Amino acid sequence: MPIQDIARTEVMTAGRDQSAGNLATVMAEEKVGSVVIEEDDDPVGIVTDRDLAIQVLEPREDPTEVTAEEIMTETPVTVDADQGIFEATATMADEGVRRMPVVDDGNLSGIFTLDDLVVLLTDEMTNLAGVIETESPPY
Repeated sequence: MPIQDIARTEVMTAGRDQSAGNLATVMAEEKVGSVVIEEDDDPVGIVTDRDLAIQVLEPREDPTEVTAEEIMTETPVTVDADQGIFEATATMADEGVRRMPVVDDGNLSGIFTLDDLVVLLTDEMTNLAGVIETESPPY
């Protein structure tokens, strides 16, 4: 199954000059844990809720003065839209990331997160449990 089949297509994006405070507001309002920083539809960075906590809140920086460019992870690990889930999860493990922007011909087309994978696996396990229950003798 290709990533594009389960990736979220509504990606929260911002420019390099967006303030950390505005990024936090977007994350809170949209109930997401990251914002992809883009230029010309290309993901050039990603800011996560953890980035905000560690790079803005803990050093007690002014969130209206800190920009996305200052705290973003540059050149984020991305996944091609037609790449398979197993390859994508291997990349997540190898790179130690929980979120990967999805690109199609280099342009941002979605985001794939560890949460999305857990939901998919939970659904599949529920389906498999139904098969086992149907095939098992009564207890």
